Amino acid sequence: MRRFGSRVAELSALRIGEMAPLLEGIHSLDLSTFEYVSVHAPSSFTADEEVWLADVLLPLAQQGWPIVVHPDVIHSHACWAPFGRSLCIENMDKRKPAGRTAAELASVFEILPEASLCFDIAHARQCDPSMTEAFRILRRFGSRLTQVHMSEVDVTSRHLPLTWVAIRAFAEVAELIPATVPVILESPVPLAGMEDEVHAALEALGRAVAVAR
Repeated sequence: MRRFGSRVAELSALRIGEMAPLLEGIHSLDLSTFEYVSVHAPSSFTADEEVWLADVLLPLAQQGWPIVVHPDVIHSHACWAPFGRSLCIENMDKRKPAGRTAAELASVFEILPEASLCFDIAHARQCDPSMTEAFRILRRFGSRLTQVHMSEVDVTSRHLPLTWVAIRAFAEVAELIPATVPVILESPVPLAGMEDEVHAALEALGRAVAVAR
């Protein structure tokens, strides 16, 4: 990531079993060159695990790191209320039962009024290829926007490298994403393909992005 002059990074523990190793190693990571660091919480956990998870993530939130959480896996909103704006709710793909549309996100923000938004532009496009729902989400919750996830997402909800069609679609709502908002690439590309993927993202939004792997 430093090779491309990236100044933003997302540390991901997408499975609950990855959380403890991340916590153990996080303080040994040299993050001095990054101006923005976020943490992606696991995408699935039990109610009992949620209490522990919120407890260990809160100190990271208190040091200014946004914590990305999927709204469909929250069991107790009270666990996350202390995070305030550092709780970064991500809009979901079409498989999920909640958080896919502006209306569904509104019900989450009603319960967690201080939470911010992690806008996954590929999820929004998968749910509505016309990008109308993406437009609605950004217009309604633009003041909450903290970071953007970008990649291609196929019909089975797998993340893929950006395609020309996705780039054109994303460009339709790019003006609603302020240049100060960090963009995290979720594209599964090898090191040799990262530069091309960064340029593809630049074409879609017209500014510097980070590569999160």
